[in-house]
Formats: sequence, structure tokens, C-alpha cells
Amino acid sequence: MRYDLVIFDNDGVLVDSEPISNRLLAGYLTELGHPTSYEESLRDYMGAAMHRVHDLVEERTGQRLPDDFDDVFHARVFAAFERELKPVAGAVDVLERLVADGVPYCVASSGSHARIRTGHRATGLDEWFEEAWVFSSEDVGRGKPAPDLFLYAAEQMGVAPERCVVVEDSPLGVRAGVAAGMDVYGFTAMTPAERLSGANQLFGDMRDLPDLLV
Repeated sequence: MRYDLVIFDNDGVLVDSEPISNRLLAGYLTELGHPTSYEESLRDYMGAAMHRVHDLVEERTGQRLPDDFDDVFHARVFAAFERELKPVAGAVDVLERLVADGVPYCVASSGSHARIRTGHRATGLDEWFEEAWVFSSEDVGRGKPAPDLFLYAAEQMGVAPERCVVVEDSPLGVRAGVAAGMDVYGFTAMTPAERLSGANQLFGDMRDLPDLLV
């Protein structure tokens, strides 16, 4: 393969969590008096760190979300993960191929370490990721679309940015990967291709990824 490191986003790329988390986020915001549809949640918050939810709500309404918003939301999400979460179709196939070909990989997610690990345990993906290969926006000062998280992951993995490829399914993530000076492959299973137009390559079936990286 032509890259020395494959950096995966997590939600929507490795675990099929976006439908669950955005359904719950839209419901919770609506419950708190900020009417939000599932489609609006996907549009505004998919791929973002939690601070974006707080920032956008305050910007639009002048109101701050409750201090326990993150804790309540994550408790609901984690409980739903335990009941419903599945790996993205083909994700395990891709990881098997990377291991067989000796290509290093890691995950760099806007989600917290607790969210990443909860999702990985629920889907069995924890077997594929050592602790040192898991990076969260908690590890850096700014989340996506800033490049900080991807640059941090590359540095920790000992690979130059130009030798990395990012696999993303959100516009914010694509912008972050491009800003980091990395190639970006946009996964269009849930996101319209035009919203990922900044990516170097677009694909809709995770099983196709290994052959695209050759």
C-alpha cells in the first residue's frame, strides 16, 4: 500500500453509531427546548466534538446548555450502544487486510476516549486496537475541523503527515484531514458525496477501501 499509516475516524467509519447518537442528540436538544430534527443533527453535528453542540446552541439561541448535558447525553448513548451498536459493514474485513499487509493504522475521533472504547467493546472492535492506537479530541486543544487531532495521531504513531491517509465520513473530518496535509478518503455511506467533495477519493462500501489504498 502507498501509505505508511491509515487513520480512521470512528463514528460512522468503524462503528455504525451516527444513526444512534444523532437520533438521541436531536431528541435531547428538542427535550431541552431547542427543536432539532435527526437530519439537522446530522448536518450540524456529525463528526464534531461536543463543544460544537454547546457553541452552536448558544450562538443561535443565546442560551447555554445545562452543565450536565454531556454526562446525560453520553449515558443515553452508551446505554444505546450496548443494546444496538454494530460495526460498520466491512470494517473488520479492512482491518484484517491491513494486518495481513503489515500496514499500521489507528483511530482519531472527535468522541471521548470513553465513547470510543464503549463502542469498540460493544462491537468487538476493541480486539483490533491497542490503547496506543486510539486518539480522541480530548488529547488536543481543538477538535475537527482543526488539523490538530490528525497531526497528533501521526506524531504519536511516528509517521509524517504526507505518508498518512485519513478515512472520514463527515465534512468537518475531511476539512481536518486536508488541513493536516494528508490524503483523505471520503466514506459516503451516510453522507452525500457532494458534502465530502474536498476528499481525494470517495467510496461507498468499506470493503472497497483496501484496493483503493494500493
